Amino acid sequence: MITKEEKTQLIEKFHQHDGDTGSAEVQIAILSKRITQLTEHLRGNKQDHSSRRGLLKMVGHRRRLLAYLRRKDYNRYVAITEKLNIRQK
Repeated sequence: MITKEEKTQLIEKFHQHDGDTGSAEVQIAILSKRITQLTEHLRGNKQDHSSRRGLLKMVGHRRRLLAYLRRKDYNRYVAITEKLNIRQK
């Protein structure tokens, strides 16, 4: 679970303008943090299939957001993938 302080730090780091909490970059950053936390959880709890399903849904959602950002503004897409160390296709 991501804490409120961690979420606030991610929003401050990736926001486009003041008051921005829902841009694609912010959503991708928050999803990436949750994905890494859930991946660590699943390394210790291999039989937790419901969490695995949630992880796959989050990865798919992040992939769609990245595809959207790649179509709309390629420079922002490259910047966010480099900052978050996400592999590109």
